[in-house]
Amino acid sequence: TIGPRVTGTQAEKKSAAFIASQMKKSNLKVSTQTFSIPDRLEGTLTVRGSDISSRPAAGSAPTSGKGLTAPLYDAGLGLAGDFTEEAKGKIAVILRGGLTFYEKVKNAEDAGAAGVIIYNNADSLVPLTPNLSGNKTGIPVVGVKKEDGEKLLTEREATLKLKSIPNQTSQNVIGVRKPKGIKNPDIVYVTSHYDSVPEAPGANDNASGTSTVLELARMMKNIPTDKEIRFITFGAEEIGLVGSRYYVSKLSGQELKRSKANFNLDMVATSWENASRLYINTPDGSANLVWELSKNAAANIGKDVLALRKGGSSDHVPFHDAGIDSANFIWMEPGTESLEPWYHTPYDTIEHISKDRLKTAGQI
Repeated sequence: TIGPRVTGTQAEKKSAAFIASQMKKSNLKVSTQTFSIPDRLEGTLTVRGSDISSRPAAGSAPTSGKGLTAPLYDAGLGLAGDFTEEAKGKIAVILRGGLTFYEKVKNAEDAGAAGVIIYNNADSLVPLTPNLSGNKTGIPVVGVKKEDGEKLLTEREATLKLKSIPNQTSQNVIGVRKPKGIKNPDIVYVTSHYDSVPEAPGANDNASGTSTVLELARMMKNIPTDKEIRFITFGAEEIGLVGSRYYVSKLSGQELKRSKANFNLDMVATSWENASRLYINTPDGSANLVWELSKNAAANIGKDVLALRKGGSSDHVPFHDAGIDSANFIWMEPGTESLEPWYHTPYDTIEHISKDRLKTAGQI
């Protein structure tokens, strides 16, 4: 009934309150951690008087009130060598792939481009949402669909108009369960993000992971443990892992020493038939404690579905960067490593959720 849970909106805050109420039922010590986020952006991309569907990047600069009208420049993949003197003062049109979104934008800005449009490298139902990984840029940046980007390469100029909505906040919801009679226990983190992108109800991305975190907390409330378990749902993941980065940055040296593993659940219930492998993504691609434990658990319950993969782009990354063994759980298509076709679209609804895959991920 809440609908899309865009970072910084009342819907995201309403979701956080709901999650906190569920955690309290599982006898956790619950707290909400509030943090600032980059200004939220709204606006339009116009070519020859017609709007092209686009999505601003979080961390993008706004335009002036009248907008930015400038010639378009084909910048290929946005590599440093793709820019010449001709790029100065123009809006760079860049194909997704090869570099991170932020690296593409940084190269464009360094070359003197006045703005950036990044278009998808695969067909999609909705525009691309560029993720600048928590970085800010001094020029406006938006994403568009593949077909729209290809059309832009045949156009001469475009107008970008982006307005910022300042003083926004998001929040992490933290539920802690401490063992009895153990001083300075090891800490295990079970995490997800609960925000979604604009227009996407976010059933698989990532109500699936969040519901799994809540169900694990409910099931484990009476099971003895010698570990401190922190069940955390992060806000602001979709705009660059802002919530998880903030949380990890506030951990004390003593907490970091006690931290042993982060199990991060993101998109664990797609019914898309092709996504038949549950990938364990580690930021460096190496086997770690989370992989070993997960592999053993899968074998114990007779589920031959796991694959180890190098992958970031979710809330396990800040934990890894802080020296904590971490991994992300996500169903993908073997070989292509593709996500479901409903990813980041209005079609990411409960009708496309697989109970069996949700259960398998939770059991492991």
